[in-house]
Amino acid sequence: MPAIQSPGTEEIHPDVELVARAKDGDVAAFEQLVRQYERQIFRVAQHITQNREDAEDITQDVFLKAYEKLEQFQGNSKFSTWLVRIAVNESLMRLRKRKTSKTVSMDEDVQTEDGAIPRDFAEWRPNPEQLYNQSELGDILRRTIQGLPPGFRTVFTLRDIENLSTEETAEALGLSVPAVKSRLLRARLQLRERLSRYFGQKKEGQTT
Repeated sequence: MPAIQSPGTEEIHPDVELVARAKDGDVAAFEQLVRQYERQIFRVAQHITQNREDAEDITQDVFLKAYEKLEQFQGNSKFSTWLVRIAVNESLMRLRKRKTSKTVSMDEDVQTEDGAIPRDFAEWRPNPEQLYNQSELGDILRRTIQGLPPGFRTVFTLRDIENLSTEETAEALGLSVPAVKSRLLRARLQLRERLSRYFGQKKEGQTT
């Protein structure tokens, strides 16, 4: 089993131990990682795809892929950043396929070699969308963020909502740090302009 922490060195993130245990076959350790990050991965996927069902599917795919490729995680970045990078790639792939994929009914069974089985939909509790819509301000902000160009929206989501560092955001998106800073600045300026315009119009409506 690889060393997890050396005396006198900087503090090791708790995920390192969980990942090491998961690599050794400890399923419970990986399930703990899933519980820690499933909501974050869901939010990232939903922001990119703008679709709750797609985000649920992507969240499942991300953790399945992460489990299958766990040996490839070398610890050069945070485990959460590695997951977000997978989520971004899966979400962008889903967007590319969306135009050509057929619509599937939620009531339609899945056909397998062993026959038809009911389609399985994950239950993520508490409902992230419900949590996100708890306040009017949250709803206004959500709709304003959705109106950003995709490239700006993704950077803003990872940096300002998910609180990834600039370097982690750059790594997750395959961008340079200056590119992330530039897109983040432009996203913030567009959001400020749109929110100012919205609240200005609302104030004018209240005074007339």
